[in-house]
Amino acid sequence: MLARRSLAEGLGSLLLAATVIGSGIMAERLAGANAAVALLANTGATVAVLAVLIVLFAPISGAHFNPAVTLVMTIRRQMSVAEASAYMLAQIAGCCAGALLAHAMFELPLVQFSAHVRTGPAQWLAEFVATAGLLLVIVGARNERDVPWMVAGWIGAAYWFTASTSFANPAISIARSLSDTFAGIRPLDVPAFIAAQLMGAVAALALARALFPAPDTSVAARRKTAKPLTTSS
Repeated sequence: MLARRSLAEGLGSLLLAATVIGSGIMAERLAGANAAVALLANTGATVAVLAVLIVLFAPISGAHFNPAVTLVMTIRRQMSVAEASAYMLAQIAGCCAGALLAHAMFELPLVQFSAHVRTGPAQWLAEFVATAGLLLVIVGARNERDVPWMVAGWIGAAYWFTASTSFANPAISIARSLSDTFAGIRPLDVPAFIAAQLMGAVAALALARALFPAPDTSVAARRKTAKPLTTSS
């Protein structure tokens, strides 16, 4: 049922955004102006919640929580445009609600806009790489049971090796523009981030087609791989 799946996407996105933003607020308050310690704490919380949310919601909705993931699944014809539209609306609304929840939990103004500047070719390239890697991990995973730790592991690493600290998610990018905290991004910088993320997702799809071709299900292929019959004497 699409309504149930969309609810799962919205709730998962809300909890993801609340964790990313909330842990950033907590980390900034406790780290004593040490940005490295704050980022380490932010990373740990994000990695943990990603793994948990994917395991929890994947049986219901596939646990996308990310319009870039939904876009790729639509291009791969694994879901319809109508389903994808419902998912994306739920993801964006959920992430924005997560920002409000994080603010409420830390007694901050609910409505705010970030002044954190994140722009320039290096940042855009970082978002391209972070999103491309994320989608390559998702599409290329041979075993669905590996997806939670692989996705969490990739995002955790990308927090540290990308200049942008790996947003890799258009919905999260929008939500983070609504928070003038450690995890924030200036609203003016969001469109370029989203463009880079979507380009990275499409590039990952092209790479996945080359690296992980679909199995040949033709009659000839089945005959070639079929086990020979044995006869008893």
